[in-house]
Amino acid sequence: MIKKPFKLEQMFGSKTRARLMGLFLQHSDDAFFVRELTRRIGAQLNSVRRELKNLVELDLLSEKLGGQISSKKLSEKKRYYTVNKDFILFEDLRALFQKVQILLKQNLVQEIEQKGKIDYLAFTGRFVDAPDIATDILIVGAIGQADLEKVIGKFEAEIPYEINYTLMPKDEFLDRRQVADRFLFSILNGEKVVMIDRLSR
Repeated sequence: MIKKPFKLEQMFGSKTRARLMGLFLQHSDDAFFVRELTRRIGAQLNSVRRELKNLVELDLLSEKLGGQISSKKLSEKKRYYTVNKDFILFEDLRALFQKVQILLKQNLVQEIEQKGKIDYLAFTGRFVDAPDIATDILIVGAIGQADLEKVIGKFEAEIPYEINYTLMPKDEFLDRRQVADRFLFSILNGEKVVMIDRLSR
């Protein structure tokens, strides 16, 4: 089978495409249905179908019908998509998107700091592959809820999934840490990436 020539414009060209690529590269062992993808990345069905077609033609994604993949049993008639790990740029693209995630997180931290007084901020949960932790970002400090939601919403628009965050005033954090609060200690003693820590000074 003769493959079509590689075209760079097929790879990057729309937000939907970038979100799809980010999702597939971060979940390279998973299979996704079209409607599941529209929900996960918050895009229109027609837009997702169009970009899936582009990525299949590019050979980054594979399109299949039914069967079994990982632990997910799939309908024999239902079409699903997986990332093609044999694609020549697979590892390079995965590394690139990981670096993009770092830049986006740095932007998020900077914007949150500009909106309030932050004493502690840590990425945890899905950011460190710890889905058992109930929150993805722990923020300690004083910041308006509306301002924070706006910043988080902007961040979510650049990544292929929703995030859970916890905002806690400094006094509450110190009290809950003092009494060994179960929720808080699951975060502090678990896997995390601390971006701001003014509490230990």
